[in-house]
Amino acid sequence: MSEFDYAKLREIRQLKGLTIKEVAESCDISTSLISQIERGKVTPTLTVFWKICNKLDVPMHNFFEEQDADESLVVRKSQRKIIQFPDSHVRYQLLNPNLHGQIEFLLVEIEPGKVHDPEDLVTHTGEECGYVLEGELIVRLNSRETHLYEGDSISFPSSTPHRFSNPGKIISRSIWAMTPPSF
Repeated sequence: MSEFDYAKLREIRQLKGLTIKEVAESCDISTSLISQIERGKVTPTLTVFWKICNKLDVPMHNFFEEQDADESLVVRKSQRKIIQFPDSHVRYQLLNPNLHGQIEFLLVEIEPGKVHDPEDLVTHTGEECGYVLEGELIVRLNSRETHLYEGDSISFPSSTPHRFSNPGKIISRSIWAMTPPSF
């Protein structure tokens, strides 16, 4: 599993000439939280991390890159980059070997019974297309919820505020293609 590079967050913020206060205000979070994240005292939630990356205009994967990244065309099951935040119920497996192209390909696994915070929606540029391999998935787009089951698919502009949850009793596994890459 890839490790989160806390020092890189501070380095990028400073290179962009932004203060902790500027980042915190634009992300609607406290300066204390940003400071704690940068010092490795706290691991951000996915939504907070997403907001910070958007403010810094840097893809999330930049904080998880491994130094000896394999630039081949194939990703073996045992060699996938996995991103999972501590205490998170969602695990992301990167299915393409790098994020230098125009598309991102992910296997997303969500533990059962986890419900998202309705205020915890994310937005970004591009579009997304998902296919449910097994289990159930609720895709919230603004205030609209769409319940998907095994074999169902969905496509939407990523600029629509969205969030996923698993209302079922087994792990929800779905494949997602997103453009441009955001992890």
